[in-house]
Amino acid sequence: MQPRLSLLTDNLIQRILDEAFQLMLKPGIKVQNAEARALLKSAGAAVAEETLVVRIPEPVVRKALETVPRQFHLYDYEGEPRVQYGGEAVHFDPGSSGVAILDPDTLEHRDAQTPDLIRVLKVAEQIPQYDAQSTAIVCTEVKKEIQDLYRLYLVMLYSRKPIVTGAFTNKTVHQMIDMLAIFAGGREALRQRPRAVFDVCPSPPLIWSNFGADNLISLARAGVPAEIVSMPLAGAAAPVTLLGAVTQHAAECLSGITIHQLAQAGSPIVWGGAPSIFDMRKGGTPFGSMETAMIDSSYAQIGKSLGLPTHAYLCATESKLLDMQAGLESGIGALVGALSGINMISGAGMLDSLLCQSPEKLVIDAESIAMAQRMLQGMKIHTETLATGFYEGIDFKGGDFLKQRITMKLFQKEQHMPGAVIDRDSMRGWKESGSMDAFERAKMRVDQLLASYTRPELDPVKVAELHAFVLDLAKQAGMDALPAHELAPAMV
Repeated sequence: MQPRLSLLTDNLIQRILDEAFQLMLKPGIKVQNAEARALLKSAGAAVAEETLVVRIPEPVVRKALETVPRQFHLYDYEGEPRVQYGGEAVHFDPGSSGVAILDPDTLEHRDAQTPDLIRVLKVAEQIPQYDAQSTAIVCTEVKKEIQDLYRLYLVMLYSRKPIVTGAFTNKTVHQMIDMLAIFAGGREALRQRPRAVFDVCPSPPLIWSNFGADNLISLARAGVPAEIVSMPLAGAAAPVTLLGAVTQHAAECLSGITIHQLAQAGSPIVWGGAPSIFDMRKGGTPFGSMETAMIDSSYAQIGKSLGLPTHAYLCATESKLLDMQAGLESGIGALVGALSGINMISGAGMLDSLLCQSPEKLVIDAESIAMAQRMLQGMKIHTETLATGFYEGIDFKGGDFLKQRITMKLFQKEQHMPGAVIDRDSMRGWKESGSMDAFERAKMRVDQLLASYTRPELDPVKVAELHAFVLDLAKQAGMDALPAHELAPAMV
């Protein structure tokens, strides 16, 4: 039996959906994109052009929900399905869009650059707990006009895994789709075997910006999966109650799905988000708080009740260092997300409210994820009897069970064996191995992974085409060349 966390009753789910449909009528949804408003109007929504507010009737939304795929896959470089959106699958990927990196030697947060993203990619590529890569870092030395597509470019060069990404402008979303199509073998091939899902964010409360709505439309028509990342901020940009924030999240997602499906019915889309409570003392957004995890778990339950693929941002922390707070908040988030059956859980590796990435934290978070995945396996029945059969020949000695063949046969099936980052040694053994804490062991593990990284074998013709495409866009943005990295010489 796979354990599940359910915070909402069926009656409460229905109340949330009922009020979400009410919100889409009053006050309505502000839609700042003219094409999206036209699509909604043609479907039967009332549009006030002077205010850009659209009132969307429930039947229009219900019709859109009928065409959303209940399940789809992301594919790796070789075209093999690796990530399942929908159903009971649970996957993890590193948190995305960090603007800083934690320097493991100075413990300072500094602006992230190309070598930092490559370091993150090399580490995440070799950790099996991460089923997908993300465009984890914004490389600050690159012109803003291409920062989103440049990080995708690096992921495509250094990884074979599926990708969770997102565009920063209406122009670059098309360019990023073209980049993915180069490796896929064309846009139609990309539609059939999408390698990436694109995050698309509404603006709380109840706003689809020109950028967000246009992204939905572009992705829908390209057949590239979209992932709605609704971000109600409970107490600031959403009602202060957790249920109120969940209801606003539902209204934003439902309206976004409607725009998306009106643009292209049947195109894949995900019920996702990155909500948070608002900390009234510090004015921050504590993504590591239990209340944030409760909002995530609850909105995922709403999405699952509609039969939709789900996503959430968890496994993050407000801590600035890899300390006990980081482990506490990130571990709880990973477990809550897994028990909620969320298909893709983003956020691993992130510090400081999603602003900073750390390869060392990726390594530690992978251990939390592995523990959460063990919990998902639940209690297993391996033997005909639960216990009585083990007692045959027992002589009332503590070590009797160690002598049984079945103990050696079953212990690895019952017990998750953590990696070297987790210390289970005696005090004597711990001292003999250097008296290191978890952060020091994580630094060693990162060094090992960087040393063992093997470049993916990519089609050199496609790599050259991708490089030329991105270099041309960089020159248009005012850059003479792309930042140097290991794979660059082979592409020039």
